[in-house]
Amino acid sequence: MLDLDTRTAILRLAAEGHGSRKIANTLGISRNVTRKIMESGQKEVPSLFRPTQLDEHAEALRGLFLECQGNRIRVLEELEARYNVNVRYSTLTRYCREAGIGVEIKPPAGRYHFDPGQEMQHDTSPHNVVVGGKRVPLQCASLVMCYSRRRFIQCYHKWNRFHVKVFLTQALRCLGSIPTQCMLDNSTVIMVGGTGTDAYPAPEMAAFSKHFGFKFVAHFVGDANRSARVEGPFNHVEKNFYPGRTFDDLGDLNRQLLAWCEKYNTTFHKSFGGIPNELGVQEALAGKPLPLHIPDPVAVHRRRVTAEGYIQLHTHLYSVPPKWVGKHLEVHESYSEVRVFSGHDLVTTHDRRQIGKRTRNTKSDHLVRRGRHDSQRPPSPEEETLRGQGPVLIALCDALRKDRTRGYRAIRRLHKMWMDYPTDALNTAILRALDFGLLDLSRIEDMVLRDIRGNYFRITTTSEEPPITKDKTDG
Repeated sequence: MLDLDTRTAILRLAAEGHGSRKIANTLGISRNVTRKIMESGQKEVPSLFRPTQLDEHAEALRGLFLECQGNRIRVLEELEARYNVNVRYSTLTRYCREAGIGVEIKPPAGRYHFDPGQEMQHDTSPHNVVVGGKRVPLQCASLVMCYSRRRFIQCYHKWNRFHVKVFLTQALRCLGSIPTQCMLDNSTVIMVGGTGTDAYPAPEMAAFSKHFGFKFVAHFVGDANRSARVEGPFNHVEKNFYPGRTFDDLGDLNRQLLAWCEKYNTTFHKSFGGIPNELGVQEALAGKPLPLHIPDPVAVHRRRVTAEGYIQLHTHLYSVPPKWVGKHLEVHESYSEVRVFSGHDLVTTHDRRQIGKRTRNTKSDHLVRRGRHDSQRPPSPEEETLRGQGPVLIALCDALRKDRTRGYRAIRRLHKMWMDYPTDALNTAILRALDFGLLDLSRIEDMVLRDIRGNYFRITTTSEEPPITKDKTDG
């Protein structure tokens, strides 16, 4: 069958006075076909109607389709059982498509035009990413300015209202302007009731948007094309950013992701014929400026200090001074740090750990001195006396203190030796002992006794002993 252009050419040449033979030779078609088209005078291609055995059962098919809840296999079985019509499944599905039975025609998507400063779009997408050599689930959050296409993307381990406020604060600080509204889906993280134009945000999210001067707006359920500006970048991140890159931790991933977004924002794109940052100048002039003060989002928790002197936040432990053990404190969590308060008084501050394997974060000034075995125990009066007698005794005291189990007892014995024996003999024995790494006070005492036996006392032999004389008074 000839197409529309060929039939149009035949009728045009015939109107110019050419015969069927010449027209057929010129167009390379049959003379009989040319003559038929010239006689009919119709350039439209006639539709081909091929009757099937399902034509007479069209109304029955519509009823069966509703009765079987759209299951075409059951429609085929009931059609054969009730009407004795035996056709192939492919024949049934083709007929249903052509007759519009059970087929929902999708309307065209269309295009949306946005003026500068009119709208920004926000959404999230779950991604599985290799971070630190381990594949972990992350929530990828994206914010796109609809007019300039500038984008800001970050990833998080969790996604709740605290992280929403953290992300949007970082994004608006980075992009530098605020459109009138923020379009998003009907996520219950932000929207807590209604759908589409009837949706409304949670009170804390409404207060957050009011501070920046924009309004959260949700599109209708299933109308993903309404937020197409933000849907596209997720596929771009998965196909263009993750492959070939390695990430030490979540902070490293977000730094690389920010650099990748900055490169995109400074590159010319043929799809919309511009550079996002250059278009962003017009957007900044039409949009609202940033507030004079932008506080960091804070989540407040109430925690009781454990017996070990820690408060627990998510999966991590943070130390506090020992005097707060067993008491309740307020924990102010921002994205970068954790601050602990007692009323209005700041107790301590820690760097915030990302969610993951449990860690114990301890400050040195929060360590507790645990009794006699603590190496930081202050010196006893005996030790202070010994340390005032010169460097030799100081060196031995330092060596004895390293033994946390018996050090203080040994120092008390050393003090008794210092009281009992001459200082010079004791120092000489200690110097010899330290040269050999000897800390046994019994052996040091033996060395002192051997020294003073000959040098400090006269010990005579039996031949030198004087004769014993009898006293005259003894009778």
